[in-house]
Amino acid sequence: MSRDDPDGPAAALTRLANGFWAARAVQVAARFGLADGLRDGPRTPAELAAATGAHPDALRRLLRALAGLGVLASDAVGRYRLTPMGELLRGDVPGSLRDFVARLGEPEYWRAWGALDHSIATGRSAFEAVFGARLFDHLARYPEAAARFHAGMGGGSARAAATVVAALGDLGGVGMVVDIGGGHGALLAAVLRANPGAQGVLFELPQVAEAGCAALAAAGLAERSRVEAGDFFETVPAGGDLYLMQRIVHDWDDSEAARLLGNVRAAMPAHARLLLVEAVVPPGDAPSRAKMLDLNMLVLVSGRERTEEEYRVLLAAAGLALRRVLPATADTDVLEAAPAGGA
Repeated sequence: MSRDDPDGPAAALTRLANGFWAARAVQVAARFGLADGLRDGPRTPAELAAATGAHPDALRRLLRALAGLGVLASDAVGRYRLTPMGELLRGDVPGSLRDFVARLGEPEYWRAWGALDHSIATGRSAFEAVFGARLFDHLARYPEAAARFHAGMGGGSARAAATVVAALGDLGGVGMVVDIGGGHGALLAAVLRANPGAQGVLFELPQVAEAGCAALAAAGLAERSRVEAGDFFETVPAGGDLYLMQRIVHDWDDSEAARLLGNVRAAMPAHARLLLVEAVVPPGDAPSRAKMLDLNMLVLVSGRERTEEEYRVLLAAAGLALRRVLPATADTDVLEAAPAGGA
């Protein structure tokens, strides 16, 4: 009996349907710290099991699967080593994705995505239906889950920050940079390092602000930055020359996003600019991670990714005009806006 065509529609659909197998394997690898256990070179499954507390035979099977996915590679004597992709699962390398990948394996993600049908039927967050609270309210109640969430967010933000700063180019003349909802300050730190004459304000919720302050100090930026705690649905720091919002607006539906942007506009001097770092949904049917991110926002928070025109309309409702859109990475764009009617 012949096998299905590996490039045919049946095989392609099967790979899509089974995609969560590979995702879970990589997430569990991150949770067990397998890449950290291989940082010094190849090891056998038994050696790695002893170091990580995993079941030896089960770990051998996981390592074999990860090698098939290109995360690891094996040698003739059955030892496993990291590939360039696997190196990114180490916690001690620049641009590490370990915490980001591990975060995607948390119950908050898996149980919510398991209820995707609820979101499609109702247009509302599956997370809220499963956990009985909105995501950010849930995290406020469970500090350990919140710490893992923000660590994962920080890992993704740090990796994207360099490409965002490169897309922005020279920010000469900017004196004060205000990062709204900037987590641990990865983007703000990158902007300040690229612009030695600038000062920065990180604005975050009280439960996140302390960690942000420590992170900026560890980056050597304590003298050029400060951290303010507050709720951006109430007010944001006024008087900045440049306002940053990375992956913030997509958390909210149009009415909440317009309210948030209205607060930012009220704080902005006439000359100021606002930079939104988001995934702009492209037109047409071409593959785009933004389209899957859009579903993720629906599932988790009843938020959404938006097209360029949708951002234009949303910004206009808050008294802001979209000036340009700069591509930064395959799934990250920088939207520059300014007060409507300004220069």
